[in-house]
Amino acid sequence: MIRIEEIKLLVSQNETELQRQVAEILSIEYQYIQTMQVVKKAIDSRNKSRLLWVYTVDVSLNFEEKFLLQFLSSKNSAVQQKIVQHRIRSVQPFHYQISHCSHSDLRPLVVGSGPCGLFAALILAKAGLCPVVIERGKKVEERIKEVERLFSQGILNPETNIQFGEGGAGTFSDGKLNTLVNNPKTQFVLEQFVEAGAPSEILYDAKPHIGTDYLRKVVVNLRHHIESLGGEFRFETRLTDLFIENGHLKSVFLNGKEDASFTDVILAIGHSARDTFYMLHDRKLTLQQKPFSIGVRIEHPATLINTSQYGTSAEAKLLPTAKYKMATHLKNGRSVYTFCMCPGGFVVAAASEPNSIVTNGMSFFAQAGKNSNSALLVNVDPTDFGNNHPLAGIEFQRRWERKAFEIGGGGYTAPIQLVGDFLKNRPSQRFGKVEPTYQPRVKLCNIADCLPDFVVESLRTGIVEMDKKLHGFALPDALLTAPETRSSAPVRILRDENCETPIKGIYSAGEGAGYAGGIVSSALDGLKVAESLIQKNQK
Repeated sequence: MIRIEEIKLLVSQNETELQRQVAEILSIEYQYIQTMQVVKKAIDSRNKSRLLWVYTVDVSLNFEEKFLLQFLSSKNSAVQQKIVQHRIRSVQPFHYQISHCSHSDLRPLVVGSGPCGLFAALILAKAGLCPVVIERGKKVEERIKEVERLFSQGILNPETNIQFGEGGAGTFSDGKLNTLVNNPKTQFVLEQFVEAGAPSEILYDAKPHIGTDYLRKVVVNLRHHIESLGGEFRFETRLTDLFIENGHLKSVFLNGKEDASFTDVILAIGHSARDTFYMLHDRKLTLQQKPFSIGVRIEHPATLINTSQYGTSAEAKLLPTAKYKMATHLKNGRSVYTFCMCPGGFVVAAASEPNSIVTNGMSFFAQAGKNSNSALLVNVDPTDFGNNHPLAGIEFQRRWERKAFEIGGGGYTAPIQLVGDFLKNRPSQRFGKVEPTYQPRVKLCNIADCLPDFVVESLRTGIVEMDKKLHGFALPDALLTAPETRSSAPVRILRDENCETPIKGIYSAGEGAGYAGGIVSSALDGLKVAESLIQKNQK
């Protein structure tokens, strides 16, 4: 294959123009192109009057060897800059022989059905190890009903909600798939999502997302695929205890009943399984405090973000709902940054414990909602926790989540404030041009009452600074819904280079263990831990 980079099309141009440009760059006729595949597609909106799509494509030619010889001796620097000699080889991404699942008395146990647990189970099943996946929440179909009951009636099921249930927290999110992790197995993860029903454009979009509507189908199809390979799922099943003897796992307790039929346990528990963290601490696993972030959801009209990012040209209407990602470092030593931006999305109730308020963001694949929102966060260091207990970060989160519930007045009513009033430190009395999307209800107030002082101070400075980068970010009528506390786990479950904890037979993995952040990085960590377990079984 020949990889060609930096091919630019006006957003109004059809993708059929790509082939013409490829032929022109290579100085060949159309008919000599055998195949052409888009491997990356990104927006260039720096010039608002000339919005562009920028492509990278892989091309195969009828006379590729001859062309490459000519290319390597070419003195045309413009061509040299665009073309990268690139041969795609079929490489097995994993270091074991895939076999049929052979059931035995001893099987690996995967705790959690988020992306980490799903991909760990997928590879274990492909390797013939017949994993059992337990999930404290319900299947997607029943989970949707519980989430909608919270949104419509303010009734929380602590075991099945936006944090717990099939697919993990990502099922009810924007489904972002971009990651900073440089791992060749990322493509494998994306391909598995597509095979399970995700849109094929995630394979080349520079900022891919699935959307909660597709994710609800994808996680079910992944489950069915794992089951077809010999894996097993047990929903509404919680890991309640571990029996450890002489530094080795002997048995587990599921819903209070002892079970000694598992060889190894992969803890893919997610960042909100607080009771499980406390149980692990009681069983002497090595837990460590970890930095995380706390803040709010900021909500603007999607049209405002579109105009700020794309301008007002007619071509802008042809582009997807605009995204942004910003960070600013303040004189007080803190950082304020946006996270998990949901274009055309919704602010959602993401509590997993009674009498607590937690916010998050969610989008459908079309990202066609009237508002766009993002987490607006401030970094929290373990020195802010108040003591040295490994789980002090959880209590820090709880303090502000419960305070927000109290200020909201119950019923999972979230505190909310207009940006203009927040900057002037006065309670909001009425909404302006931006209507909130959070359900079941919101209460106008001063959100400074349910956030740490250092967070409030940092957010006020950060909003003004970010408005300099994205005009309209400090829109007085924009909304701040509080609090966002679950951007990542405040604890790490320590493991060695083989992903095994000091307790033999117990492996820690994913976002809840402190080794990932997001859908793809969690899936990759699940693959890593599963491979380690497979190699152990092959010895």
